Amino acid sequence: MAHTARKTPAPARRLALTGDLNAPACPSRGVLDHVTSRWGVLILVALTEGTHRFSQLRRKVGGVSEKMLAQTLQLLEADGFVTRTVHPVIPPHVDYALTPLGEEVAQRVGDLAGWIEDNLGRVMAARERVALRAPRRAPS
Repeated sequence: MAHTARKTPAPARRLALTGDLNAPACPSRGVLDHVTSRWGVLILVALTEGTHRFSQLRRKVGGVSEKMLAQTLQLLEADGFVTRTVHPVIPPHVDYALTPLGEEVAQRVGDLAGWIEDNLGRVMAARERVALRAPRRAPS
């Protein structure tokens, strides 16, 4: 089923979209990319602990470059998951926090991240079993 518009009883008469991740042109794929990217997941999980400044997020999400952090935050903000609050002080002070929609998606990716951490030993054992079965390739 491709994404469809249907009327909702909301007073603003906004259209509610439903998505179909299997449809190549569905915008839900872009949202999935933003939420499930390595940095997207880690930023969302970090923000479940509350509001963070850019530098705090960078330290919390080990290994992310300033550029990737900024780009990912912009995508998550555009999707409605993160708010960016600029405080009129010098030097500039910018806070990032989850929106109610962001809290919902962060809970879901947080559950996935927790499952991965809890089951890492099983996954690594499976990788080892497969690696032991794989035929050795001759050097090229």
